[in-house]
Amino acid sequence: MKINVFTDGGARGNPGTAGFGVVIYGENKKIIFQQAKHIGIKTNNEAEYLALLSALEWIKDNKNNFNISQIDFHSDSQLMVRQVQGVYKVKAGNLLPLFNQAKHLLPLINLPCQFIDIKREYNKLADSLANQAMDQKL
Repeated sequence: MKINVFTDGGARGNPGTAGFGVVIYGENKKIIFQQAKHIGIKTNNEAEYLALLSALEWIKDNKNNFNISQIDFHSDSQLMVRQVQGVYKVKAGNLLPLFNQAKHLLPLINLPCQFIDIKREYNKLADSLANQAMDQKL
């Protein structure tokens, strides 16, 4: 089954109170996983990466249960998407360990995947979950 993963992270202040949202859709656009998580004081880019890492961990742990065969990652963080694609270098010292962790997890998942940067209006549920996490410190 091909899945579509939507992630979003945000920070109120930069750095500031941060959170992320993850939504994973299976067949027929059915949500098979969603998460909102408060992550303390972080930058918005750290929150974006932590959302991706949470999604990757979930996929690693559940790929066989859901018979996942392909993954499309969607994020409105052009920076993160382009870094993971290898188009941009990771220069920020706070992002490099998160980037390396993502690059370590991808081969463990060992599935065809692509990273797609999208406009914010196409990422509404993940954005809403990130804001809920920041509001309620979930």
